Amino acid sequence: MKVTRLPDVERGIERTVAVGTFDGVHVGHRQVISGSTSVLTFDPHPVSVVAPQHTPRLLTTLQRKAELIASLGVTELIVIPFDAEFAKRSAGAFIDDVLVAALGATQVAIGENFRFGHKAHGDWHLLAADDRFATVVHPLLEVDGEIVSSSHIRGLVLAGEIVEANRLLGASFKLLGEVVHGDQRGRELGFPTANLVPDEALVCPGHGVYACLADGRPAAVSIGVRPTFKTGRGELIEAYILDFDGDLYGSTLRLQFLERLRGERRFEDPQSLIEQMHRDVERTRALAAAS
Repeated sequence: MKVTRLPDVERGIERTVAVGTFDGVHVGHRQVISGSTSVLTFDPHPVSVVAPQHTPRLLTTLQRKAELIASLGVTELIVIPFDAEFAKRSAGAFIDDVLVAALGATQVAIGENFRFGHKAHGDWHLLAADDRFATVVHPLLEVDGEIVSSSHIRGLVLAGEIVEANRLLGASFKLLGEVVHGDQRGRELGFPTANLVPDEALVCPGHGVYACLADGRPAAVSIGVRPTFKTGRGELIEAYILDFDGDLYGSTLRLQFLERLRGERRFEDPQSLIEQMHRDVERTRALAAAS
């Protein structure tokens, strides 16, 4: 899939375009995108520009968003570099300059709650009234009586409800980060870990222990502050990769979350923690084999 910034987009060709922020590329987004050859999105998230105090922690980086959209058979992802100047553009100018002049849109697909233009004055009614392209408006998707939305899925991830979050995403929730040096506590316990510092711009699963795949290998992953030990460290992501012995420092590790095993707990002594970690590892092995 080709990824292009809006100023560099190829003009003079016709496109069927799905438009949206698409954070998470969840199952509702997938319905909007289905059948379109191109996807138009925004980076950074528009809220971070127009109301930075309300900027959400994102489910996906632009790289992960592109990966997910490519998996849907889309041939082109067009990214609008969203800034204060673009935010001033009227809804009419967005239609004229972007959808028609730049993209040559013959069809525009959106979710029914999509808003655009200065102060979000544009909506699906404005698009549908334009006869230069066909407009496809997708109603909000409900699953088990709950509207599927990025904000709802963020809440599930924060609560550690990974199985339900994955179901609504339509794919496993993933995090990636650089492996950094820790204080070797895991190694002392017989469970050497690859340590990642959470990216504050992204949603991180709530404190606890998770069954994951780390670059495809089964991994028991702890997220939290390690209450059994007084380390003085902040929040950490610690991945014990099963049946692996190697140096990962400085490399980028991708974690695919399968299921939450338990919450973060304080143990009476290191031996009790070790016994629990053995149980976590065996449960992780079973879940990874079934995934």
